[in-house]
Amino acid sequence: MNSGRLIFTQITDLIHREQFNRCMLLHPMPRASKSMTARDQFLAMAFAQMTFRESLRDIEACLDGCAHCYAMGIRGKIVRTNLAYANENRDWRVYEALGQILIRKARRLYVEDSNGLDIEEMVYALDASTIDLCFSMFPWARFRQTKAAVKLHTMIDLRGSIPVFMSITDGSVHDVNVLDQIVFESGSIYVMDRGYVDFARLYRIHQAGAFFVTRAKSNMAFYVSESRPVDKAIGLRCDQSAGLKTTKSKRDYPEKLRRIRFVDLETGKSLVFITNHFGLPAIMIARIYKSRWHIELFFKWIKQNLRIKAFYGTSVNAVKTQIWIAICVYLMVACLNKIHGFGENLSRILQVLSVNVFQKTPIHQLFMDYCTNFDEPQLPNQLTFNEFLTGQ
Repeated sequence: MNSGRLIFTQITDLIHREQFNRCMLLHPMPRASKSMTARDQFLAMAFAQMTFRESLRDIEACLDGCAHCYAMGIRGKIVRTNLAYANENRDWRVYEALGQILIRKARRLYVEDSNGLDIEEMVYALDASTIDLCFSMFPWARFRQTKAAVKLHTMIDLRGSIPVFMSITDGSVHDVNVLDQIVFESGSIYVMDRGYVDFARLYRIHQAGAFFVTRAKSNMAFYVSESRPVDKAIGLRCDQSAGLKTTKSKRDYPEKLRRIRFVDLETGKSLVFITNHFGLPAIMIARIYKSRWHIELFFKWIKQNLRIKAFYGTSVNAVKTQIWIAICVYLMVACLNKIHGFGENLSRILQVLSVNVFQKTPIHQLFMDYCTNFDEPQLPNQLTFNEFLTGQ
């Protein structure tokens, strides 16, 4: 079926042309660029992500006069000035809408996968990652007095580590503010670190019929209304029903909380969790918090394998465009992983695809030939759980 078609084209075929056109119509460009359409821009930037191009000049040099441009779907001429203009002026929300389409496709593919916890509830992990920038070149991305940064606020579905929510802000926006933008699903579990502890916002999750699992701050004032027996042999130290003591916190969260203290038997580190879920065993709450580790791996993967730490443009629009196209590439690789059954090593899949973008072999055959000669390597982006805890 894919005989004679480039690997690059087989990847981008995951995005139907009509779906792409609808995204363009949602956010039209003020002054259309005849020499570079939104599709040309996307294909050029996706090519840059897959092959890790260093600059707009590097993209132009690779594609200028390339005999494969037409076969890649590129109809215009890729010139760095045109690409810079498109990144600066074409609304980044076109690629956000495209990313949402790919998110829905990826979630359908991974719907039967396990989240590794053996529970029926959907589990989402929420966190933010900071990308440092040069203050003189990105003055709009305020972080500190002499430092600039953007922040990727992301929530992933643990089934396949698919990002289901992403917001890009400047570095000065606190992590907890993103809770105001999320629509919570009744019956789902949201796991986050203690930077998201804001009792008014946590109570909004509770009122939505959803559950949260997070770590308690060391200065949390509470009283214990009930204690349940725990198995200390597996690291549990207490499982309590607790109420908040201060006037403000009681007003913000008038219901009881579940407080669980757990000690890691390997490191001796003590962790105190708070949740509004009283139906699961205490050890399962600890396991759910440990599953937040997957979002750290997600951030590490996209920073190591995609071009999101150095940018081709300096405006807000250019930065958001580049990040969203990078997320689209991640989602396309994740979809290919599931469609063709390659395994879970997305780093290796992207590596194989990037060095064979101009080959005309069907993707599945390419990997069959490649895996015949090489053993499956271990994921290069693994973190130990101790490193994960140290980073809290």
